[in-house]
Amino acid sequence: MKTLTAILIDDEISNLKGLAQKLGKLFSGIEITATFQKPEDAVKALKNQQPDLVFLDIEMPRINGFELLAKLKEIQFQVIFVTAYSEYAIEAFKQNAIDYVLKPIDDEDLIIAVNKAITVIQTKNDLENNSKLVNLLTNIISNNNKIIVPTAKGLSFIPEEEVMHLEGFSGYTKIHLTNTTTLTSSYNLGKFEKLLNPKFFKCHKSHIVNLEKVRHFENEGYLVLDTDERIPISKANKKAFLELFQ
Repeated sequence: MKTLTAILIDDEISNLKGLAQKLGKLFSGIEITATFQKPEDAVKALKNQQPDLVFLDIEMPRINGFELLAKLKEIQFQVIFVTAYSEYAIEAFKQNAIDYVLKPIDDEDLIIAVNKAITVIQTKNDLENNSKLVNLLTNIISNNNKIIVPTAKGLSFIPEEEVMHLEGFSGYTKIHLTNTTTLTSSYNLGKFEKLLNPKFFKCHKSHIVNLEKVRHFENEGYLVLDTDERIPISKANKKAFLELFQ
């Protein structure tokens, strides 16, 4: 695992030193790049450069931990709140914290919270790297007229002419093929919309069709494919679809 960067924010210097020591002892793969006692200084720093992980005290003078996060337009880091009051826990999770630890910090609680954050960070990096790979491969094999489909088993390379339509559901995409089989991808339909060439038309918020497979347009709001499947087309997309054939 690559080294993760962390920033510690607490108005009490003794708490900062204690947490830094514990992290150094328990997690050799975490580099503390900065510590802040003044929340105002932390806000300025986080607006310019964000670490992987932020340990954030809740009770601080002038700006508390929740208010500090509200001042940031973008939050790419994982947050672990550090507090002496357990009643802050519910509010902490509403603020999308990965976890919280109570003062005085117990080693086991800290290990659980940090490991949870590391898992989220690694998963995010894996998804980003996979996305970069797909984009790269798309550029490389675009002349071969294939669609790259990330699946649970890896990557499938499907010739465009074998794709009937793509159907979005619950954040996933089901690819319907000419042989009546389907593939399910972890990519949502919007992601595929950006990767596909113009021969694919988004006729509905949940459907993209291969225009070469459309046999008939029904006035009541359906496209009929070569397989006799009827795919809904929204009123907003009817005009754009018909203009393609004028």
